[in-house]
Amino acid sequence: MSGRRSPFHPFQQLSRSDWMTEPFMDAFDRSEKATAPSAAIDGLRIRSIRETKRLTQLYVANVVGVTTDTISRWENNRYPSIKRENAQKLADALEVPLDEILRQEPAANHPGPERSAAPAPSSIPDKRVLLFSGMGAVLLLVVVLFFARNPVSDPAAVRWAPRYAAPGEVIPVQVKVARRPGEPFGFILKEKLPPGMRLVSSLPPSSAADSSGSEVKWLIPSGSTPVTISYSLRTPVHRYQDKDTRLKGEIVLRGAAASRTEAIGGSSDIVVGAYHWADANGDGRIDDDEIMPAYYVCDEMKGLGLDWKTIEAIWTGKGYRWDAKNGYTVLK
Repeated sequence: MSGRRSPFHPFQQLSRSDWMTEPFMDAFDRSEKATAPSAAIDGLRIRSIRETKRLTQLYVANVVGVTTDTISRWENNRYPSIKRENAQKLADALEVPLDEILRQEPAANHPGPERSAAPAPSSIPDKRVLLFSGMGAVLLLVVVLFFARNPVSDPAAVRWAPRYAAPGEVIPVQVKVARRPGEPFGFILKEKLPPGMRLVSSLPPSSAADSSGSEVKWLIPSGSTPVTISYSLRTPVHRYQDKDTRLKGEIVLRGAAASRTEAIGGSSDIVVGAYHWADANGDGRIDDDEIMPAYYVCDEMKGLGLDWKTIEAIWTGKGYRWDAKNGYTVLK
C-alpha cells in the first residue's frame, strides 16, 4: 500500500522472503512446468469477477500467496497458463468454481513441420546440456527439500488496513476469512488495537471487548461461506506522528476434528500523520487509481462512520492539506 516503501547458494540459510522473490519463483515455476499440471485461465474473466465482487488485487494476492504484480499479469493474460494449484486458489479467492475462470475454447495444437536433426559438430554442447541439466536438478531438489521442511500455508484470515491515517480521524479495516464448501468451520477473531485507538463500529457487531477497549473479539458460528468482518477505528489524537503503529490479531479456527490458532495475515502497519486513509501512497492527493478502492470500502462499510463526501471532494480537487485545527482542507 505504501508509496514510500528483497544470488542463491544451495547451502545458505535463506528466509522465506528470499525464496519468494519474483525472479526466483519465476525460475522455480519454469522448473516445475514439466511436471506440475497447468490450467489455461481467462484474465479478462478474472478481472471482471474480482471487480464485480469488489475485491482488491491485494486481497486476492494474499489469499493465493503471490504478489499483486502476479495477479495483474494473470488478469492481463501475461501468463495464460498457470499451475492448476494456483488456479484453484485463485478461484477460491474469487469465491467461484474453478471452471468460471478457465478459458472455454480448447487450445489448438499446431506442431511445426518435422525437421531432421543435424549431427552435433562435437561433444562439447552435449556435455554443457548435461551439466546445466544436472545443476537444475540439484537446485530443484534443494527447493523441494526446503519447502518440505518449511511448509507454507495460506492464512485463513487476511486483513486490509490503510497505510496512512490522520490523528483523531475514523479509518476502515476489513478482515476476510476464506471458507470453502464442504469444509465448514466456526472461528473466533481477535484484534488487538494499538494504544490510543478505539473501536467506532463494526459489521457484524463485535461479540466482546476488554475493559480498556484495546482488544475486540468476534464469534462467528460454523459455516462454509467466506466471511468479511468490517470495522472502523478512531486514531489517537496526539500519538504516533509519522511513525508506524501496528494492528495485531489472531483467528481461532474450530473445526469438527480439532482447533488451531494462527496469526491474521495481510497489512497491519499504519502511519499516523497528515494524511487521508484513502491516499494509499501518502502523496497528498487521491487519484483515479485510489478513488475506486475507497468507494468500494465506503460502500461495504455504510453506517460505520466513514466520510465519503470528503474523499470525493479531495478527488475532484488538486489534493489536500491536513492540520490539527482545521482537519482536511481541499486544494483547488
